[in-house]
This record gives sequence, C-alpha cells and structure tokens, in this order.
Amino acid sequence: MGAAGSKLEKALGDQFPEGERYFGLENFGNTCYCNSVLQALYFCVPFREQLLDYYSNNKNLADGDENLLTCLADLFVQISSQKKKTGVIAPKRFVQRLKKQNEIFRSYMHQDAHEFLNYLLNELVDILEKEASAAKSDQETSSPTEKIANGPTSVQANGVKKEPLVTWVHKNFQGILTNETKCLRCETVTARDETFLDLSLDIEQNSSITSCLKNFSSTETLNAEDKFFCDKCCSLQEAQKRMKIKKPPHILVIHLKRFKYIEQLGRYKKLSYRVVFPLELKLSNTVEDADAEYSLFAVVVHVGSGPNHGHYVSLVKSHNHWLFFDDENVEMIDESAVQTFFGSAQEYSSNTDHGYILFYERVSNGSTS
Repeated sequence: MGAAGSKLEKALGDQFPEGERYFGLENFGNTCYCNSVLQALYFCVPFREQLLDYYSNNKNLADGDENLLTCLADLFVQISSQKKKTGVIAPKRFVQRLKKQNEIFRSYMHQDAHEFLNYLLNELVDILEKEASAAKSDQETSSPTEKIANGPTSVQANGVKKEPLVTWVHKNFQGILTNETKCLRCETVTARDETFLDLSLDIEQNSSITSCLKNFSSTETLNAEDKFFCDKCCSLQEAQKRMKIKKPPHILVIHLKRFKYIEQLGRYKKLSYRVVFPLELKLSNTVEDADAEYSLFAVVVHVGSGPNHGHYVSLVKSHNHWLFFDDENVEMIDESAVQTFFGSAQEYSSNTDHGYILFYERVSNGSTS
C-alpha cells in the first residue's frame, strides 16, 4: 500500500487537503460491505465531525462498555489522527463488535451493504437514546426540584406523550414522509407522517433518480379489495394514496432496489438497469414548495452479477476530488468516471459495477433549516 499511498499523494500534490486523511480499510474476509459504507460515512463530514465531538466529550465512555458507537468513534479517531496522510487501517475492533452483536454479519458469506447501513444507523440511535435517558434519570434523581419545575412534559405518566429524542444521527439523516390518502367520495384527506433514515426506490431500465422519485410519490388508486376505510363516511371507499417528502433530511441516502425476488426463479436476481444519478439533485416532490437541492458526495457500488456474491467499493467526493476506495486501495478518479457506475443499458453486459447506495448532502441555501 506504501506505493499506492505515495501514488495518491503524488496525484494530489499541493492540492492534498490540509488535515485530511485517505486510508484504505483492511478486508477481514468478505467485509467489503462494511468497508464501503464506513468510507461513505467517514466522508459524510457533518456526521464525522459530530461523531468526533461525541468522542472527545465522552472519553470516559471508552472505559465503560464497548458498543458499536464507541468502536465506530475509535475507528474515526484512529483515521483522523494518523501522522501519515495515506495508508491502511484495520477496522478489527469494529468488525468484531458487529459480528458479536448481530449474527447476520457473523458468516463469511456475501452481506448486503444497505442492510448493514440500516442496522448501523438504527443501532447508533438506540445507543444515544439509552445514554440520554440514563443521563436524564441521573439528573432527575440528583435534583428532584428540577423535575417538578419542568412540569409533566417530560413524563410519560397521565397519558402525556413523551417527545421523541432527536439525536445528532437523526439531525443528519432523518427526514419525514407524509402518507396522504384522499377519499374519492367525501374528498377528505387523511395524512400520516413517518420518519426515514434512507429512501429505498424501485428502479426501471434506462431511468433516472428523478423519475424513480416521481414514481415513489405517484398517486395510487385504492379500489376493489384495497378500498380504504374512511372515518368520515364510516365505510370502505375508493381512495387515492400518495407518499410525499414532508421534511427532506440534511443527508439524503437513496438505496436503489437492485435485488428483486423473481417468483418464477424462486430467488433474488440483480437488476443491472441503467439508473442515472446526477451530481446535483433537486428534490421537487416535497410538501414544502421550495426545491431542496443536494450534492452527491458518496456512492456505494455493488460489483458482480448476482445478489449472493460479488464485491462492494465506494466512490467518495472530498474537497472537490473524487476518490475510489476498494478495501485497502485508494486512488483518485476523474469526476466523469462516476457515470460509468450508472448501470447497464443492456441486460447482459460485461459491466457489473452498479451504483447501489447514494449519499447526497443538502446544499446550504435560503430554505435550508
């Protein structure tokens, strides 16, 4: 890796970003699903900064019980504090902890990068929520007067709903969808909100992220056996249903559903469809009228023709340069190379490197919260 590392340093030359580190991650037998997602998260700068802040403010936690959050923070600190600018790091503690905690990731079989990302973000949220409620109960035990001063809002008794805690993971990744159902008889609209940390989109051949998002928000008619029970009509009625993005997240993670269960085959098949993902994305199907603008900063790529074997790599944008991370190897790539990962226009193509998880960051503009 020394040679590859110095090659990267040579390629960047004077443009090597001050204080930045580009390190490959060692593969412990089919752990590329983990490495590719970890690189995307490391170069999600707001997430990285908040994780490093969390680590510096909670150094005493390192002496406590180890969990996925402390292992991830340790890994990010290890990378960011390296004396060298490039090299290889072994995320051994993190991978061991992951396998210890979830048997799905214990085997040496090919794992799903999206499943891992989903598990990791939800696990981090759980740990932070537990820590916050433990800190709160300690505070309330030590100062009962404050508890009374705060009134019943923080208490779940008496049917008062406790406000859900918003962690820094939520602040980065969480958005809100609204599920609108309109009764076609009385025209009453029922809306139900739900949160998301990533959006999973169905894909079609020769399409784009914009068209996939339009399909995601398209109107569906509920009739025949699927009629909707309207509270106002007190009966089952035909209705129209649609899903809209009510609150776009700061970091928009889009998962392209490339693995589809084919009934006739009795197994999953990889869809190698060509789906164009732009470097700059406008979200127009939001409840707020203003378009939310996003910039692509990472892509987790699935390499291979089937769902049960293959490899994961990631493309990352850092300080206006694009980098290609393949386990231990890191190299610079041209921005134009990103489009070679859109997918294949023909069913049987020699190109099996397809964009699978896309990471977009909201661009600061007037409408950014």
